[in-house]
Amino acid sequence: MKPSLQLRIGQQLTMTPQLQQAIRLLQLSSLELQQEIQAALDANPLLEEGLDDDFDEAPGQSADEPAEEHEAASQDDFDEPQGEPDTSDVMEERKLDEELPMDASWDEVYSASTGASSGAVSVDDDSLYQGETVDDIQQHLLWQMRLTPFSDTDQAIAVAIIDAIDPDGYLRQSCEEILESLAIEDLELDEVQAVLKRIQHFDPIGVAARDLKECLLIQLAQFAAQTPWLTEARILITEHIDLLGNRDYRTLMRVTKLKEDELREALRLIQGLNPRPGSVVSSEEPQYVIPDLSVNKKSGRWVVELNPDAMPRVKINQQYAAMSRHARNPSDSQFIRSHLQEAKWFLKSLESRNETLLKVARCIVQFQQGFFEYGEEYMKPMVLNDIAEAVDMHESTISRVTTQKYLHTPRGIFELKYFFSSHVATDDGGECSSTAIRAFIKKLVAEESTVKPLSDSKMVELLAEQGIQVARRTIAKYREALNIPPSNQRKSLL
Repeated sequence: MKPSLQLRIGQQLTMTPQLQQAIRLLQLSSLELQQEIQAALDANPLLEEGLDDDFDEAPGQSADEPAEEHEAASQDDFDEPQGEPDTSDVMEERKLDEELPMDASWDEVYSASTGASSGAVSVDDDSLYQGETVDDIQQHLLWQMRLTPFSDTDQAIAVAIIDAIDPDGYLRQSCEEILESLAIEDLELDEVQAVLKRIQHFDPIGVAARDLKECLLIQLAQFAAQTPWLTEARILITEHIDLLGNRDYRTLMRVTKLKEDELREALRLIQGLNPRPGSVVSSEEPQYVIPDLSVNKKSGRWVVELNPDAMPRVKINQQYAAMSRHARNPSDSQFIRSHLQEAKWFLKSLESRNETLLKVARCIVQFQQGFFEYGEEYMKPMVLNDIAEAVDMHESTISRVTTQKYLHTPRGIFELKYFFSSHVATDDGGECSSTAIRAFIKKLVAEESTVKPLSDSKMVELLAEQGIQVARRTIAKYREALNIPPSNQRKSLL
């Protein structure tokens, strides 16, 4: 072994912190970008929120003027009370005199309502509680349970039953399991069943049912006895719910001896019931989307613009930036200069993000112009590489730009990813987008006869007539993706 010294020359590509910051900002959604900007505003005193035109409105304003104006304003504010003390005092006294009677009357109303609530539940309490937001089915049922005169034991049983109800409103435990979980001495199964019967009549009607048949029968029990077709509907649910679920109307008419018109009326009554009563209460909070871009047709051209409300405006604090030239010691000057450089990089990264986003969106709109003009059926097949070559960027950059970025169009708000889809060959040698095929399927299902819905094979034939060659399993896959049931489940007499 002999030690030796060698010199090697090589190239290595490294990402600067500025490039890393630009890439990170590029893939953020509008909400994440707002949080990132707020974090930068909190960390960097050289950044401030505001419009860029703030300083243009006062071009001759220097860093010293605000201080002078502030001192002058402070002096004026300080001198004003000495100059006109009587006027303000008189106005305050007048306001006080006008507000005193209102405060006294409000106190009386408030004390009266609180006094009533200390005892039994009153009607006023109901109106106050109904104003609150109900989060889920459990809270809604617990509120009704507290208004119901239950004994302590029954209340414990009711809480156990309500805890076992799923978001659809169904009881997912048997009465025996609830009895065992309570572990109360001398508690019998009949008491659990009695409390369950009372809860099943809470709002929404049909809640705490153990299966679909029980849920529908509880709701039918609320109808008046003279309701037309009530008996037939009860027989259909009690004895033939399997045939009803399979939509086997021919067998139903044979076993129930009902004619088609009579069966249709009974089905109409059943369809008015809610198979998921819990969904009435447990509604999910709506998810709001702030579009990053908008496109509108102006003078016959589709124009893409950035949404100015998608992110707050930031700029460099010129007053702090001017302090770097008049800093008293080198450490202060270095602090301001370093933060000023970071602020410039941050603003440049934001500007680069906006330019890239705008460039990619304009290319997508130009490529999918048929969609904006005529709808989904005219969507063209498009992949990331098509846009990457058009804007001379890498596919990974296009993927970052189009993820969680939304475009507001006259046809609704769409994620930029929505405009990318695979292709299917057509008879004339062209290509058809998978999104367009889904649109064709939705259109065919919307126009089909409910008595004899279109099968997947029939849809294949209809699409082939339009020159689109797709397999039956492709239709089934797209139909399931659109949450469209098969033809036997779409059959209806109504």
